[in-house]
Amino acid sequence: MLKKESIRIRSTGKVDVEFILSAVDFIRTYADHCHHGKEENILFRDLKKKELSAPHAQVLKDLEEEHVKGRQVVFDLVAARQQYLKGDKIAINEIARLMDVLVQFYPKHIEKEDKHFFIPCMAYFTKQEQDAMLTECFEFDRQMIYKKYEQAVRQLEQES
Repeated sequence: MLKKESIRIRSTGKVDVEFILSAVDFIRTYADHCHHGKEENILFRDLKKKELSAPHAQVLKDLEEEHVKGRQVVFDLVAARQQYLKGDKIAINEIARLMDVLVQFYPKHIEKEDKHFFIPCMAYFTKQEQDAMLTECFEFDRQMIYKKYEQAVRQLEQES
């Protein structure tokens, strides 16, 4: 969807600001909070307690840096949207560029995680440790939606 939208933006010179909000919400909620949240707060935390091979330690470091990069690109996309809303026409190209960055970034990031890291790293854990992490992941998911909307309510209360 992001690729199609960046093409449409370039061809029309118009930005669908609501699409950007929806895309950002999806990326922040699902990709960052849900997926990366479990990685950083559960898997990576527990992996750091293990003696990792040099290649696995490097991939772990790379993945953490990529999470920061992904958050920055999304932050920049929100900022470019704000500039566009203020009438800055230069922001149109920046929005399309940032969407393209995300389109290039996430498939490579996911492939690195899925094909080169998650499965091999399970060998560092006992069956009991794996089960404990899985239970913690389920609880993380259960709490995530509650926290998201609790935060939304607090923000609305502050604004009113």
